[in-house]
Amino acid sequence: MNNEAVLAVFRESSALLEGHFRLTSGRHSDRYIQCAQVLQHPAYTAKLAGVLVAALRQQGIMPQVVIGPAMGGILVAYEVGRLFGVRAIFAEREHGVMTLRRSFRIRPGEKVVVCEDVITTGGSVRETAALVTAAGGTVAAVAALVDRSNGQVDFGAPFVAALRLPVVSWEPEACPLCRQGVALAKPGSRSI
Repeated sequence: MNNEAVLAVFRESSALLEGHFRLTSGRHSDRYIQCAQVLQHPAYTAKLAGVLVAALRQQGIMPQVVIGPAMGGILVAYEVGRLFGVRAIFAEREHGVMTLRRSFRIRPGEKVVVCEDVITTGGSVRETAALVTAAGGTVAAVAALVDRSNGQVDFGAPFVAALRLPVVSWEPEACPLCRQGVALAKPGSRSI
């Protein structure tokens, strides 16, 4: 699937929103990708994860475990792990710190792919990657359904995305939509 075909999946599932949004990173944007709208459909999830797996295999990346930060990365990691035939686990915040809970483990030396739904600044992925490294694993790659970073993120590992969608975002104090008085929506899940 090329970028346009993937974008069509997001449009078909009503996952591409337009308005005034507070992103998980704290930045504001006029577009928001609500991946939950895509991920509620197993067929779409399998198709998009297949794009990621194909891109990873093309680079010779074969993980031993896949991890995603909660919430957005859980289903992506699960489906990528299923397609690779490896364990799929997730990290979650405990007292504001990304942690492995529920007896999940990364064994020393394991090759790990970190999966996420949408990447803008890459903060959650970096936290999850640091957790992998601290456990003795190796971050083999990062995979995301949507890369909104405009090419601005570097994880120190290969990075693949099913959809590259350049989207403008602003720090809150520089947001033109705030100055215009456009109502702000916060559809993300980090504060839950």
